[in-house]
Amino acid sequence: MTRTSRLTILLAAVLLLGTVGAGAVLHAAHRSGQRDRQQADGPRVRTGAVSLRPAGGRRLLVRNLAWGPHRDEIATVPADRPQGPRTASGVKCLRFHAAAGTGICLQAVHGALSDGYRAVVLDAHLRERHRFPVAGIPTRARVSPSGHLAAWTVFVSGDSYAGTDFSTRTAVVDTRTWAIDDNLETFRIVKDGRPYQAADTNVWGVTFADDTRFYATLATGGRTYLVRGDLAARTLTTLHGNVECPSLSPDGTRVAYKKRVDGASPDAPWRLYVLDLRTMRETATAESRNIDDQALWSDDSTLVYALPGDYGSDLWSVPADGAGAPRTLMTSAVAPAYLG
Repeated sequence: MTRTSRLTILLAAVLLLGTVGAGAVLHAAHRSGQRDRQQADGPRVRTGAVSLRPAGGRRLLVRNLAWGPHRDEIATVPADRPQGPRTASGVKCLRFHAAAGTGICLQAVHGALSDGYRAVVLDAHLRERHRFPVAGIPTRARVSPSGHLAAWTVFVSGDSYAGTDFSTRTAVVDTRTWAIDDNLETFRIVKDGRPYQAADTNVWGVTFADDTRFYATLATGGRTYLVRGDLAARTLTTLHGNVECPSLSPDGTRVAYKKRVDGASPDAPWRLYVLDLRTMRETATAESRNIDDQALWSDDSTLVYALPGDYGSDLWSVPADGAGAPRTLMTSAVAPAYLG
């Protein structure tokens, strides 16, 4: 091959690489432009101070899922303007809840050799007070009304509640002393009025009544139950069947929960119900879609919950009494908490 031929081939290769590189840059710019337009069309997010003590009215905190530099950060909006501009905190959480100036943030931890997860208790300014390693994928989190207790559930194996091949671990920590019950399955179980023991028990989805009493889901023998927990007595007492991920109303009289319904797909088995704790009467809400979330009461008459959305999840609301219709509350958001 002559020197001229080699130069010709080299020049052609350089031109080809340049064309490919330019095409890649243009493609990336196009995708970036698309994402910028999506962000511009979506919720506005800005940085600022975020507090767990409400000032200037009632507020709603969420894990922000809008595209951009603040995705996965805890952000806040006025509770009466949930679609308004969001103020992002800089603190990233996979699951989050807060009450009375205390927050619980379940985070991913990326290490040089391996990845993991942790539970971080936050103060009113979202500063870390204490952290705990957790044994699996974060899925539920709650803080008691006083802020004195925090609970979280993780998947130890499996990644969905839909089937039966999973194991959970639920912990409760006292934020005053840092004493921790790291596995509620060790509590004594009273089922149908009698002591009960089984190797297949799972407990998840804590919701607090006060600093001693709570409600949660117990699974055993292929069935689920609403249980009332007592931290002082270290007991779990079954109350009602086919209840998952309970959420106690602010007045303490009802529990919202996801219920498996006959005829539903095994991959989408749940509908949103409300249980009257005095009469044990169930009420189906007007939400007919599959709900895989621990709903939150925004007040004594309205439920908030997550459904799949364009950027992960959107928040919806529905009346708790079975009337009305679902409506979109907030796009690109999950893990809500109301303050004030």
